[in-house]
Amino acid sequence: MNLILLNSNDHWIDAQRVRLSDRRAEHIRKVLRSQQGDTLRLGMLGGQLGTGRIEAIDAQAVLITVQLVDPPPARHRFDLVLALPRPKMLRRILRAVAEFGVGSLHLVQTARVDKSYWQSPLLADAKVDEALRMGLERSRDTIIPQVHRHRLFRPFIEDRLPAICQGRPCWIAHQDADVGLSAVAGQPAVVMIGPEGGFVPFELTLAEQMGAQKVHLGGRILSVDTAVATVLAQTL
Repeated sequence: MNLILLNSNDHWIDAQRVRLSDRRAEHIRKVLRSQQGDTLRLGMLGGQLGTGRIEAIDAQAVLITVQLVDPPPARHRFDLVLALPRPKMLRRILRAVAEFGVGSLHLVQTARVDKSYWQSPLLADAKVDEALRMGLERSRDTIIPQVHRHRLFRPFIEDRLPAICQGRPCWIAHQDADVGLSAVAGQPAVVMIGPEGGFVPFELTLAEQMGAQKVHLGGRILSVDTAVATVLAQTL
């Protein structure tokens, strides 16, 4: 945890002082080993970054005086459309999306996605929020990515994708593409990443009909979580 992430539902004594008594307080005591008078890195969820001074600390709670004056980091240039990954991958992908500062993530059903994945408890709002916040805490960010779920591929591509792209290029990752993403990564865009085994021909054709253009991620076949990291690392 490289940032203590605050929110409006915390126990605020007044506009500048907050009392923490949950896992964040435990982290401050046991991991950071902070003491009264020490300074912490803080951020307000959805708002600014800054610092806080510990006014009091004991086994029950930490009282902090907060000063938030800095803007959050810029958003990543890419938004993602991602075939819903296997549940065991989902949590780390969500954390990575938050760490890279992605604005929007669209999870979609594709032909090679098992429909049972949508029943995973890791897709519950609370679990998604928890994973995203962990990514923010690690990367010192405060802006949580927006996660959208789309259970029907064709209506998503035909009805939603053009509005999501909004004049930006839309790249679809495909091993046989002639152009690499690294060659076109310098501008804001939407990048589509398929499931293990990739998009089926019908899905590729439909996406291309709606304006998507194929790009490759290199010469190797990548797992979904590695592909996500590869795509987002293109613009660092």
